Amino acid sequence: MRTACTLLVALLGTAQAADEKYPVKLPAPGGEAILPSAEARHHHDDLRFSAVRRVGDMLYVSGVIVRRQPGEGNDVAAFKLQVRRALERLRGNLEAADSDFQHVVMINSFHVWQGPDFTGTRDQQFMAFEEVIGEFMKPPYPAWTAVGTTGLLADGGIVEVQLIAKVR
Repeated sequence: MRTACTLLVALLGTAQAADEKYPVKLPAPGGEAILPSAEARHHHDDLRFSAVRRVGDMLYVSGVIVRRQPGEGNDVAAFKLQVRRALERLRGNLEAADSDFQHVVMINSFHVWQGPDFTGTRDQQFMAFEEVIGEFMKPPYPAWTAVGTTGLLADGGIVEVQLIAKVR
């Protein structure tokens, strides 16, 4: 009986989240938590993080992982598509928070330089990443810190990108 009740509560919560209009903005000290989608709502409620947190006129955008999906290649061309997919998600997060890439003031990127999900060199990965970033951001560019790591939380993860931005 308890399992059936738990399932019913989960289903009702899922239906409620599906009916919500996005973005959802939850009041928080000094600002708000911004949830651009049902997936972001799930992350907030079940994984305990917000896609975007606004404090005053600053936005702190949680990391989005550039990842290789099953069946995708692991070469430079495939990586560029994977980066574009992640940056489109970041664009949606920024727009839900009334901002855009031109208002990004800081990029933090965490790169897995060696692994099965990207077969190129560190330099090839970073050059491809910079090229795609250039499709989304124009001068003057934000500050940027790039860090090498041995792994990311998501399977297939190659790079995680976190942003700090101002509201438009």
